[in-house]
Amino acid sequence: MPAPLNADRDRTSLDCDVLVVGSGAGGLSAAVTAAYHGLKVIVVEKADVCGGATSWSGGWAWTPGNPLAKADGVNEDRELFRTYLRHRLGGNFRDDKVDAFLEAVPHMVGFFHDKTSLQFVPGAKIKDIYGSTPGAGTGHRSVGPKPFNARRIRPELRAKMRHQLYETSFLGMGIMAGPDLTKFLSASQGNVQGLFHAGWRVGLHLLDLLTHRRNMQLVNGTALTGRLMKSADDLGVDIRVSTPAKRLITDAAGTVTGAVVSSPEGELQINAARGVVLAAGGFPNDVTRRAALFPKTPTGREHWTLAPKETTGDGITMAQAVGARFDTDMQSPAAWCPVSLVPYRNGRTGTFPHIMDRAKPGSIGVRADGRRFVNEANGYYDYVEGMLNATPDGEPVEAWQIADAAFVRKFPLGMAKPLPVPLFPYLRSGYLKKGRTIEELAVACGIDPESLAKTVADFNKNARKGLDPDFDRGASEFNRYGGDPKNTPNPSLRPLEKGPFYAVKIVPGSFGTFAGLAADSRARVLDTAGRPIAGLYVAGNDQASVMGGHYPAGGINLGPALTFGYIAGRDLANATHYEDDSSLAPERTAGDEEPAGHVTALA
Repeated sequence: MPAPLNADRDRTSLDCDVLVVGSGAGGLSAAVTAAYHGLKVIVVEKADVCGGATSWSGGWAWTPGNPLAKADGVNEDRELFRTYLRHRLGGNFRDDKVDAFLEAVPHMVGFFHDKTSLQFVPGAKIKDIYGSTPGAGTGHRSVGPKPFNARRIRPELRAKMRHQLYETSFLGMGIMAGPDLTKFLSASQGNVQGLFHAGWRVGLHLLDLLTHRRNMQLVNGTALTGRLMKSADDLGVDIRVSTPAKRLITDAAGTVTGAVVSSPEGELQINAARGVVLAAGGFPNDVTRRAALFPKTPTGREHWTLAPKETTGDGITMAQAVGARFDTDMQSPAAWCPVSLVPYRNGRTGTFPHIMDRAKPGSIGVRADGRRFVNEANGYYDYVEGMLNATPDGEPVEAWQIADAAFVRKFPLGMAKPLPVPLFPYLRSGYLKKGRTIEELAVACGIDPESLAKTVADFNKNARKGLDPDFDRGASEFNRYGGDPKNTPNPSLRPLEKGPFYAVKIVPGSFGTFAGLAADSRARVLDTAGRPIAGLYVAGNDQASVMGGHYPAGGINLGPALTFGYIAGRDLANATHYEDDSSLAPERTAGDEEPAGHVTALA
């Protein structure tokens, strides 16, 4: 152990049972679980706000076999989940980690839902991405955070909360997938119920900005971290922001006993009697590691992440310094997401994730050669993987998502909003390209005009029949769910016919990293010989993904983050047997559950 930082131990050190480094889903899950079991917990966060990439996410977690599904009468055998993962992960399937995850999931959801402020809504209609794979699910395998009013969080803690990502908001207000989003989109078509819903939501948001100077209607990722922070606060967890961890402390036997951190008051030693949990968000902003591991990113700067700038691999670096193994044996080093870069008049560039627009009818993705390269309605991971595979070595990895006039007035095209929001700000900034004809649009974007015209003509001919012989778009339930149910004969396919035509440039991005610290089924960090490092645990994106670098379903980052954080917290507390928390308590099932996207609880 390093020498004391100062002779006055009381002024330079703190004692606790568990130190958690990072405040996203994985870190806060571990903190809440350990504190619930009676341990004294300190959470240190590098940024000046908590929540990490979790706060900027959709908030949905893949949790197969969760008790909300069982409460809805869906009782799938766990072997179905194993079958699906075994087929999707292939050689990256690890029995011990997958079994630990699947066993703990129902207990994790039940624990948080019944014993903390983190309540969930069921993802009854959310499908697994690859519906033709044996064991694939057609719903009820996900949960999302119930919307939350930030007024329920004390002001001192609220000041430590990360705001909604502006690019995925409306004037800073989050919109939840499901009925909330559907009603907002219907407002652009003049639907009276949609107009009323959007009106009161926006009106309440403007009032919140005037009275609280922030969004108070928490949905998606902000609801997840807000509820976790409230749960941690209720249990006495000490949450410290602007306090980056610098190095781990070990004793003579190599056991991790704490960490040295930088605090606003100076350097501080935190002694953790039970251990340290690393959950610092992986390395999506570490340019050096990106250059070494990300494909077709020669300098590490040809990639744009949706994670906060503080996620530079600190947890991994500290763990490696005490002998931990950095596991890069993944199908992919990161959770890809197609993004577009949003120029603002103040010189800032935003990063917009293309999650929902790709599946809507009336839009396709093409490369500069004018050809499609992927089933646009599949997962965001597949879109970027398709870009990477289709791009010859030495060429920049980029594409264009193009759409016709009917599309852009009904659906968002990237950051560009549908009616009644005007398009001219996006055209003026250059974010959105426009052409009266397909050929004119191609010239504006630098796309081969003749090839693009042929691609659109071929696509239109088949789309009128509801078919996509090139990529089978709209064939799966996942594709059709992401489309427009009013569009026939295929919710995901419609010809691009009505000009003018529009396009947004797409570049490779990610939600976070998959490569990370090797860990066992108890979330203990493993050394280079495969042995657990005493006193050191890992959760979230600091941990090597249990999915082995694959993306079989939406929420496969947050589901394992919450679950392995829960496993770590229990292990630190020596909780050897799961309580009977895989079912919902009666008081939580009697009218307390809301359909996904419901937001009336915010008022």
